[in-house]
Amino acid sequence: MEDHQIIIFDGICNFCNGAVNFIIERDSKGVFKFSPMQSEIAQELISKHQINEAGYDTFLLIKNEQCFVRTNAALEITKDLDGLWFMFRVLKIIPSVIRDFFYRLFARNRYNLFGKRSACMVPSKEVRDRFLT
Repeated sequence: MEDHQIIIFDGICNFCNGAVNFIIERDSKGVFKFSPMQSEIAQELISKHQINEAGYDTFLLIKNEQCFVRTNAALEITKDLDGLWFMFRVLKIIPSVIRDFFYRLFARNRYNLFGKRSACMVPSKEVRDRFLT
């Protein structure tokens, strides 16, 4: 797992699942692995990296044994996506306190806006090996 970046996401959130599918479609090198927040593996990784601020509304990226949280995670992910997504890194000029304020506002309302599933997504056969189980 050392050569992969691990994304931890809310497995029952429709928006979050859409974000995972978006990343998979733009990750032709297969850099990213995924784990729903609700899984044992995700909880072990959160504990291992001592991420005290992680909740179901928190998007995480573990890369080179470093953990990125919320908007820092999203912007770090754009570095490795196919296409011009890396250009979104210009948003790093906005302090993370401000970016994360809007992130938290959106995260609080994501179920109302996009809905949620009763259980975590089941990946298709084509991408199953990208998910940590």
